[in-house]
Amino acid sequence: MLALLVASAFACAQPRLPPPDAPPGPNILFIMSDDHALAAVGAYGSELIETPNLDRIAAEGIRFTNSFVTNSICAPSRAVMLTGKYSHLNGLRDNRDTFDGSQRTLPKLLQQAGYQTALIGKWHLKSDPTGFDEWRILMGQGQYYNPVFKMNGVETEVTGYVTDLITDQALDWLDRRDRSQPFALLYQHKAPHRNWMPAARHLGLYADRDLPVPETFRDDYAGRPAAAAQDMRIADLWLTLDLKIHPESFDVDNASGGREGWDPTASWRTEYERLTDEQRAAWDAYYQPINDAFRDAPPRGEALDEWKLGRYLEDYLATVAAVDENIGRVLDYLDAEGLADNTIVVYTSDQGFYLGEHGWYDKRFMYEESLRMPLLMRYPSGMEAGQTVDELVLNLDFAPTFLDFAGTPIPDDMQGRSLRALVDGSPTPEWRDAIYYRYYEFPHGWHSVRPHYGVRTERYKLIHFEGDMDHWELYDLETDPQEMRNLYGVEEYSSLQEELHKRLSELRRELKDDA
Repeated sequence: MLALLVASAFACAQPRLPPPDAPPGPNILFIMSDDHALAAVGAYGSELIETPNLDRIAAEGIRFTNSFVTNSICAPSRAVMLTGKYSHLNGLRDNRDTFDGSQRTLPKLLQQAGYQTALIGKWHLKSDPTGFDEWRILMGQGQYYNPVFKMNGVETEVTGYVTDLITDQALDWLDRRDRSQPFALLYQHKAPHRNWMPAARHLGLYADRDLPVPETFRDDYAGRPAAAAQDMRIADLWLTLDLKIHPESFDVDNASGGREGWDPTASWRTEYERLTDEQRAAWDAYYQPINDAFRDAPPRGEALDEWKLGRYLEDYLATVAAVDENIGRVLDYLDAEGLADNTIVVYTSDQGFYLGEHGWYDKRFMYEESLRMPLLMRYPSGMEAGQTVDELVLNLDFAPTFLDFAGTPIPDDMQGRSLRALVDGSPTPEWRDAIYYRYYEFPHGWHSVRPHYGVRTERYKLIHFEGDMDHWELYDLETDPQEMRNLYGVEEYSSLQEELHKRLSELRRELKDDA
């Protein structure tokens, strides 16, 4: 089968500079946010938010309806995008690992093909970037306000709001680039990563919305011990760091979670004290009444859980609003400079995220909300507008896709496949019938999500939780899209269960993941 293998037509040859008379490849603008849920993108039917600029990319290009991550956590997802290889081969399995920048990566191959390359924004891979003519990255996760950037090796604190600043620097680089070369710009946002601090102009943007409580918010995790064992419930969000309640406004911080010995109150003080006087004045004008109301009439029990959900969603959605606004700035720049027609614009997130489904925030699980990523693509001179693509695609496919459009051979050790034939009007190739997923970070990471791996087909999903759990789960996504009923061991699904076990074993062999 061809599942998850690189098409042979693009394999084997080593990349080289194009001949002098070859037409330049299209420019590449790869936009990645952090923890952006499908449920918070208008183009995917969101009832929570409007995202007009993201929706513009979809309307003028392509919306992928089945886009997935191979390992739903920040650093590993980024390493997969850069290398076109699963975590077990690129060496970055979880957020504790350091990326080996000496290996072959997408930006290095694009440089060899004559592209000018740049990286602006979140990196989160510990080692310094390689393969970029210029890079300006946030230190670690970065801060929402007045962040420290490392610019080609020099650390500098910059005053302002992080989403605006990343965009300012991306536009600055686009203005200064060598216009004789095609460009590949990785423009990568921190937002909407925890702890969800909106820009001052967006404080309260969603405060008057009637934000719905998900149907599965009070999930009891029956038949799913790994789901029950996690530590990422909305109920456990910290009042201080996450929900912006000052310690003076309550008696006891009744929100737990995360690492033992880590003080969310001190962490919140650090974030709050980063604000300039002007920023703090705007912040206090909005949040102090919320603090006062909580102090005077603190909610209890289920009411507290739903209050936390509402506060979380308001701030999360407001950080997304800044991402959408700033993407609009960049799209307008492409138009003004006459670059739009010959520029591939891709928008995605490093993974999905929970917005209260199953009572959770965060990601990590192979369940749908964290497995799925938004994926929008626009290339006016090379794609028909308004398409949807339903095939199963992966973040593993980004590097092969960009290399294909750049006219550069795809190395045979890349495990993804070029999406070009799915989007440019070519006959649809035989495509993968299943995707493989594996998550590693336990017990040393956050949130107590057990390590697991699995296979997902168009309709079914089989997951194996490893280690202290040794537990299997099976879902029919057509009849149970919210994954509430584990069918593993149910007699009427025994044949299907056997088929999925076989398919999972095949994928593990093909992908050289037999550890």
